[in-house]
Amino acid sequence: MATQRFRVRGLGAVAAATAGLAAGALATLAAQRHALEALRVRLEHLERTAHTQQHTNLANQQRLHWELLSKAIDDPELAEVLDLFEAPVSTKQRRQYLYANALYTNALFYYRIGNISREEFFGYIRGILQNPAVREYWYATRHQRATIADGSDEAELGHMVDELLTQLEESDTDEWWVVGEPPSP
Repeated sequence: MATQRFRVRGLGAVAAATAGLAAGALATLAAQRHALEALRVRLEHLERTAHTQQHTNLANQQRLHWELLSKAIDDPELAEVLDLFEAPVSTKQRRQYLYANALYTNALFYYRIGNISREEFFGYIRGILQNPAVREYWYATRHQRATIADGSDEAELGHMVDELLTQLEESDTDEWWVVGEPPSP
């Protein structure tokens, strides 16, 4: 009988130790899970902050770009500094080209910050390419665009505009709004 009581007590102690170890392991796992969740939340916050900062930087760059172009559009002497076109242009053409650059750059920034989709960008560009001054600007700046690194948003969108312009010029329809294949989302 004494032996049986000892065995029962021994088993009870082993069971209690096992239960204690299991409880400790569960508590450790719960603490680790809580720590991982806190890290995940922190990482998401940092990613949102970085994304917001990138949008802020793009918006500031766009504002600065517009300020510089506005000064050049208003002052022919300053506009001469930006005259990087392939052929000589008149003062009127230079101002139009600078404005066309502002229109294109605005659409590019809108796309980059997610305010418009690639398809909406395509539609907008298809519309402004109906203006002969915008087309002339696009041709006059092709060598400048050739220096943009392949693979960047700007290079890809520039190639898309090049293709669209070719399609518009080769089209035999007056319904320009159906010319070209919008990019798939």
